[in-house]
Amino acid sequence: QVQLVESGGGLVQAGGSLRLSCAASGRTFSNNYMGWFRQAPGKEREFVAAISRNSGNTYYSESVKGRFTISRDNAKNTGYLQMNSLKPEDTAVYYCAVLTGVWGSTRPSDFGSWGQGTQVTVSS
Repeated sequence: QVQLVESGGGLVQAGGSLRLSCAASGRTFSNNYMGWFRQAPGKEREFVAAISRNSGNTYYSESVKGRFTISRDNAKNTGYLQMNSLKPEDTAVYYCAVLTGVWGSTRPSDFGSWGQGTQVTVSS
């Protein structure tokens, strides 16, 4: 089973940028589709973006499309989430996970091997 560790979160002003990283160990990272989710206090975990094994395909939630970019470097066993034009409503703990269900799913139950999360706070 792959183990995932997120990093790169922090405090940023609205309009700013952050890049999150998801470092993988264990099973070969390149065998897995991966995704990013986020969870704000008192809210359910929300899908953000996903990427295929060879980076050829991606899909995003409507709330981040055009602002966030998911990518991966299989040689480094690392996934990334570049977040631009951040808004206060992007404030949440961000998690990476591997897809265990069908490609195109946005349900948390279709993802596994969750990392511990990294906090992103966007001030207005």
